[in-house]
Amino acid sequence: MALREPTTMEECVYMTNRFVGEHGAIRCWVFKNKCPQCGKGIMGKPRGDNGKVKIRAKEYVCPDCNHTIEGKAYEESLTASIVYTCSKCKHQGETQVPFKRKKMKIFDEETQKKVAVDTIQFSCQKCKEVMNVTKKMK
Repeated sequence: MALREPTTMEECVYMTNRFVGEHGAIRCWVFKNKCPQCGKGIMGKPRGDNGKVKIRAKEYVCPDCNHTIEGKAYEESLTASIVYTCSKCKHQGETQVPFKRKKMKIFDEETQKKVAVDTIQFSCQKCKEVMNVTKKMK
């Protein structure tokens, strides 16, 4: 399938590189989409008066036409590109899944309790092992 890899973080909404188990690895990125209204600008977080990106903003704005989309709706329309090495069968593959995070319970080793985390879930193309790209826990 040959996925296009990002050259800078500016063209990504999300990017992570994780190691899973002894032999597994996951690299995941999500490209920004073009504006649905004008089709020219690339949607991004709004910028403040000083020119810096407002990272806690809840919406995305087109720099060309100032069209605004609510953050959750915009993020669910994106596609996550994933390059992985399965920790179970050591198969190297790549896939694309919708960028929709699901709530899932995992065991937190620090607190010794189960906690709910947001995750992007996909399965290995060879052995069908389910893998998760979890949001970083605080």
